[in-house]
Amino acid sequence: MPIRVVIADDQALVRAGFAALLGAQEDVEVVGEADTGEQALELARALVPDVVLMDIRMPVLDGLAATRAIAADPALAAVKVVVLTTFELDEYVFEAMRSGATGFLVKHTEPADLIKAVRVVADGDALLSPSVTKRLVAEFASHAKPAPAAQFSELTDREREVMTLIAEGLTNAEIAVRLSMSPATARTHVGRILLKLGARDRTQLVVMAYESGLVRPGWQ
Repeated sequence: MPIRVVIADDQALVRAGFAALLGAQEDVEVVGEADTGEQALELARALVPDVVLMDIRMPVLDGLAATRAIAADPALAAVKVVVLTTFELDEYVFEAMRSGATGFLVKHTEPADLIKAVRVVADGDALLSPSVTKRLVAEFASHAKPAPAAQFSELTDREREVMTLIAEGLTNAEIAVRLSMSPATARTHVGRILLKLGARDRTQLVVMAYESGLVRPGWQ
């Protein structure tokens, strides 16, 4: 089945460019376009796509509010939101992640990176750029209110290790190498952590790891 994508951006040229690029891929289908956050939410509820590319600044309902609404709807639990921003260190990007977004992309990203991002997110992984997202998460999380330590009481020592590596931005394959385990075992640990913490995806685990103090900001 193709990856079903909704594109939400108030700039028609941006929507058209993304739609043309993604629509040309055999494994991707653009099923809807929206120019407001309200339309994006309506399309998400009506179509239940795999991925929503969500601009942050849109009229009627902004991308943050639309993302929160999608993340809060149990019927849309499988929908992954990737926020779009003009600037790499947009002040709203971290809030979008806390609201339930799986990751973010800058609008001037390379075409191949956009296609890869859609595939990565649809496959259940987080879209975490080692050079940008980590700095962003660390910067904002360092000012966040720590979560109760009991939040991680259900995690085993191994699961805490895995969560720390998730917070570093490592993929399942990289976690497997670091901890000398198979990728399947790493994926199982990640799944159990998501379930125990009630997190929507890996991006939320990164945010939780920093807000709780399990991992401290300090990436170079």
